[in-house]
Amino acid sequence: MSQERPAAPPYTQPVRPALSRAVHDRDGLRRAELNDTLHRHPDLRVLMVTDDYLVPTVEADRGPALDLRRGDTVHSEPAGWSYLGRHDGVAYAMARGSRDIRADRWVGLREIGAEVDDLDAGLLVEAVGLAQWQDRSLHCPLCGAVTELRDAGWVRHCPADGTEIFPRTDPAMIVLVHDGADRCVLGRQSIWPPDRFSVLAGFVEPGESAEQAVAREVFEEVGLSVTDIRYVTSQPWPLPQSLMLGFTAQVDGDQRLVVDQKELAEADWFSRADLVRADRVRPKLPPPVSIAYQLITDWLGEKPATPAWT
Repeated sequence: MSQERPAAPPYTQPVRPALSRAVHDRDGLRRAELNDTLHRHPDLRVLMVTDDYLVPTVEADRGPALDLRRGDTVHSEPAGWSYLGRHDGVAYAMARGSRDIRADRWVGLREIGAEVDDLDAGLLVEAVGLAQWQDRSLHCPLCGAVTELRDAGWVRHCPADGTEIFPRTDPAMIVLVHDGADRCVLGRQSIWPPDRFSVLAGFVEPGESAEQAVAREVFEEVGLSVTDIRYVTSQPWPLPQSLMLGFTAQVDGDQRLVVDQKELAEADWFSRADLVRADRVRPKLPPPVSIAYQLITDWLGEKPATPAWT
């Protein structure tokens, strides 16, 4: 194995959503050389990911933690392992497998993402995102042949025509629309319970900037024109492969809501008092693992009395 490179310093966002807390070095320059030797790394820790994207966790002194296993104890084909990076001299990888009885519990990213520490959060979102992409790239998009994993899990290669497929991420915008004073717009999708609300969101379309997507989606969903569109922060959301770009925007002109029933079951204006009072019946807000929760609490200037989306 070649000499270790110095670790890249992690980027720290001024506002950090739960899944944007990575502190490990992804060490991308070494993926190709580790393709056949990753499983022999002396200090390797492996995170198992099931076909339904659950991971094993344990209870530690600091609270819930990922069950990261020594590489020599993992019974799966090393050729399919994927390199996640390194931190403090330890290398981390993702391997696919089924649930077993050695872990305290198997949970999904939504359940555990906001509870684990910064290192585990970064490894978790990377592993789940990579697994989701690998499962959606089993066949070559040009000829349909079965692809092979290369570069320690980060490239799918077509043996028939030589096509190389790399992980992709779909940009999506998510926005808290406010009136410049004390109210913001929250909406509810039809598949949610009657008391659950969140900020507005949608995918960025081809040939469109993120800011243009904000203005278009807000108008399409609730009939509002907006101005003062401001980027706040971002968060990966690998369910299956999105990057959520968080914004705030101020309503411009008429504040009457015209709800597109195909997009939302309902939407309304809510004051800060509506969102922070402990005795409220509605709305229940998004869970702390979501960037929507970060946008709302950042706008409120405090955490609401009942933050969990139950």
